[in-house]
Amino acid sequence: MIKLFITATDTDAGKTYVAQSLITALVEKQLRVAVYKPISAGCEKVVTSQGTQLVNEDALLLANAANCQQTLANVNPIAFEEPIAPHIAAKKHNKPIDLTFLEKHYQSITTNPCDVLITEGAGGWRLPLGNGQFLSELVQSTEQDVILVVNMKLGCLNHAILTYQSIISDGLTCVGWVANCLDNMPYLEENIAELEQFFPMPLIAKLAKQTDIKQAAAKFNLQPLLAQC
Repeated sequence: MIKLFITATDTDAGKTYVAQSLITALVEKQLRVAVYKPISAGCEKVVTSQGTQLVNEDALLLANAANCQQTLANVNPIAFEEPIAPHIAAKKHNKPIDLTFLEKHYQSITTNPCDVLITEGAGGWRLPLGNGQFLSELVQSTEQDVILVVNMKLGCLNHAILTYQSIISDGLTCVGWVANCLDNMPYLEENIAELEQFFPMPLIAKLAKQTDIKQAAAKFNLQPLLAQC
């Protein structure tokens, strides 16, 4: 099983857009893809036959793109209504985020007969969970490879390099990066070229903002990821 964790240089960098596009590309290759969004904040209360459920839009997009018939609760076990830092929401509701629980939930998803398991982080690499713990520790304990999403904007070179160095210092492998071109960044190609010179891992996609997720999926070079198969 290929295990991939999608992180980014900052929040609102387009992790879900990249994850959804990548999942779509893998599914189109006839691969079985499961997904995991361990923590979300900014959810809508939805009344179902089972009662009231907190639904995170990002987690729902991942679940709908994947093809391992997971429930939303299986994809996203910890959800908070307020669009605030998860550790603050957890403290507000007196519901500490349990890293061991997140690890066990991840392991339960690995029992699915899937070829690829994609986990989407929240915020950046060092997302605090409270009590001195970080979401990056989940990636370490579950031995996932990392894909770095770079939000191409002014200041991204510093953010991208620092994030990459932090991933490597944690003993993990960054298998690819994505240039997410959400804004009209001046000298975009020069900035991408600078990161290509610094990063040893390949640029697996250069994405622009578009509504057709299949067009975004077509831009991925999957070979570096599927080489593990």
